Amino acid sequence: MKLGIVSDVHCQDEHLLLTVQALIEEGVDEILCAGDAHYEYRLSNEVAEIIRDYNIRYIQGNHEWVLMGPHGKGAREAKHVRQSNLDFIGNAPDQIRTTVDGKSLLMVHSTPWAPKGHYLYSGDPSLQRCDELDADYLILGHTHVPMVERHGRTLVINPGSLTFSREPGAYGMLSYAILDTTTDEVAMQHPPKDPEAYKARDAQRTPVAQESG
Repeated sequence: MKLGIVSDVHCQDEHLLLTVQALIEEGVDEILCAGDAHYEYRLSNEVAEIIRDYNIRYIQGNHEWVLMGPHGKGAREAKHVRQSNLDFIGNAPDQIRTTVDGKSLLMVHSTPWAPKGHYLYSGDPSLQRCDELDADYLILGHTHVPMVERHGRTLVINPGSLTFSREPGAYGMLSYAILDTTTDEVAMQHPPKDPEAYKARDAQRTPVAQESG
């Protein structure tokens, strides 16, 4: 089974749609989004509807926590916001625990441990606690820095960001991941951030029409 993994889209619908189309061309069976699809003070109808139309498994991140809380009232009441998208975001969980190809997967935005919102980088001592999670895969976002590391039985994957990469040497690039659950191989993808360059790279690909959601 092949999983496409994205995170930290931050309202960039064109980046998300191009990535989804690329992942479908790569033959992924499912796409996961590890949170922060929106900004804390701005909701993107387009991003929400791409997630819905392509049945992407999606969790809230720290930006959605603010957006759906008291300080996000103004953003939620903006005239452009469609209620169905607001309801969809509000109903999204903070984490997903599921089984893929007979293996257990846990997806959270920042960290599965307290404090909530902690930035979990490579080398963080808390990663030594992965065996507590009873998970074969731990999917993260939040840092905007890609990470693929094994800790005990758990393969930890952060796909980086589809908007603002903080990876050294990757300014101007997007970042997402493809996980093969049969081999546990993870392929990190770094297409150019410039949408026109991304389009040119994929000019020969057959467009993928959105399904009705």
